[in-house]
Amino acid sequence: MANPPHGGVLKDLIARDAPRRKELYDEAEQLPAVVLTERQLCDLELIMNGGFSPLEGFMSEKDYNGVVSDCRLADGNLFSIPICLDLSKETIGEAGVRPGARIALRDFRDDRNLAIITVEDVYRPDKQKEAKEVFGGDEEHPAIKYLYHTAQDFYVGGKIEAIDRLMHYDYVGLRYSPAELRLHFDKLGWSRVVAFQTRNPMHRAHRELTVRAARARQANVLIHPVVGLTKPGDIDHFTRVRVYQALLPRYPNGMAVLGLLPLAMRMGGPREALWHAIIRKNHGATHFIVGRDHAGPGKNSKGVDFYGPYDAQHIVEKYRNELGIEVVPFQQMTYLPDTDEYKPKDEVPAGVRTLDISGTELRKRLRSGADIPTWFSYPEVVRVLRESHPPRSKQGFTVFFTGYQNSGKDAIARALNVTLNQQGGRSVSLLLGDAVRSGLSSELGFSRADRDKNITRIAFVASELTKAGAAVIAAPIAPFEGSRQQAREIVEKYGSFFLVHVATPLEYCEATDKRGIYKRARNGEIKGFTGVDDPYEAPIKADLTVDISTSNVRTIVHQIVLMLEASGLLDQL
Repeated sequence: MANPPHGGVLKDLIARDAPRRKELYDEAEQLPAVVLTERQLCDLELIMNGGFSPLEGFMSEKDYNGVVSDCRLADGNLFSIPICLDLSKETIGEAGVRPGARIALRDFRDDRNLAIITVEDVYRPDKQKEAKEVFGGDEEHPAIKYLYHTAQDFYVGGKIEAIDRLMHYDYVGLRYSPAELRLHFDKLGWSRVVAFQTRNPMHRAHRELTVRAARARQANVLIHPVVGLTKPGDIDHFTRVRVYQALLPRYPNGMAVLGLLPLAMRMGGPREALWHAIIRKNHGATHFIVGRDHAGPGKNSKGVDFYGPYDAQHIVEKYRNELGIEVVPFQQMTYLPDTDEYKPKDEVPAGVRTLDISGTELRKRLRSGADIPTWFSYPEVVRVLRESHPPRSKQGFTVFFTGYQNSGKDAIARALNVTLNQQGGRSVSLLLGDAVRSGLSSELGFSRADRDKNITRIAFVASELTKAGAAVIAAPIAPFEGSRQQAREIVEKYGSFFLVHVATPLEYCEATDKRGIYKRARNGEIKGFTGVDDPYEAPIKADLTVDISTSNVRTIVHQIVLMLEASGLLDQL
């Protein structure tokens, strides 16, 4: 295997094991298997293709302890983030995971066996030490939350034999393995390459800083965005890649190449910056731009940064000679309108006028449809962002009603449905409780578990419709606070969620019940009926509370419309 001067020895397990692929495939079909999570798949892909060189598998206890304590594997090699196969006690028992065992590693998406691990050891990690030494110890850190609440109790170490690469269906031509990227650089005649890590869209300032960094070092640019797992709330990678593709022609004379990195980020600040440098060296880069608060998750709930602004730069600089890759400090660029140019902030003379747009301000302008000036971003980039981030008046949302049977919530929901359809501009979907029960949850009863499951299903459907830009009106009884809160969390990944409590008193609901349902429940003919022999938990914090016994449907619908208008979700009626 060729190793050009762009990095050290590359452990490309896919190439190494290719001659034995059929033999390994046949063996794996007969072995017990462990189905990997999305994060474990990201890690496996970069183990197999050499992105995590010198790793040849998931870390043993000796390697794990060395990395946690001292950023070093047991053999002395530098590595800063634990790469561990975490499994539950139940999975270990079911698959027969024990030292010496050979276990197939399977992709949860298509049930393909990707690799075989020969188990070296099974161990219980010191998660408190890992949290403190690797991520800084703040329990609000997303990686520490994952460690304590999602990662399983046991780690399994062992070397990997590769059967097949992961199957991707998006941007296949941009998914270079480290060996492929090194070869590509050689074909282009590039000997000096500045890598730029990003998980956000790029604008003119990013283009300026990468061009400056490359020219200062007589190098070319590798735009190397993460398209695995990033920080929750980040812009999806499909939109980001379209932005990078739109930006690429703005680089002079073919200066830049775009390649995608299937990394599961930990947002680990200094440790992660060192990890990123190792990964970029493996991909053939000779220089690596390390930003201010590189790979940091921001601030905790007290407004305190998890890491110092330059901690990441300091740790990478500390290991510079050993890494074999040069640190390029990130320069904060600012726009000078009087000369129509970008300059590093620390090079701008006092008193010179500058302009900047923060990420928060950009998101606000995208939501409102306000102008995004060409000095900040290129028109082709803005076009991509507007396609994926329509203004508020075109975004999907969910109005979720809760209340007793016969509280008036169904009548309000139907009237709101008519009102929004009359206005037009987006599709409207109505999910009434009885309709959902018959069409989506017909096998469910009225136990608490079944009620919660029913609400989860409604929330899932609502979230998908909201993501597609629809207005969703849902009107189940939804008697429990926990399931309502879970519904909010599911929907709010994709759009706004408004909880409307139809707080019509139980006595009024029962007195005006022309269908006689309450009477049947009182007589014991219907069991588990909310308000009779089953509880209703009033919402702790509804977005709007209404009462059909003191108001009417038309007035209540108008209140809801005003709430939606105030949120910018409706064009003025």
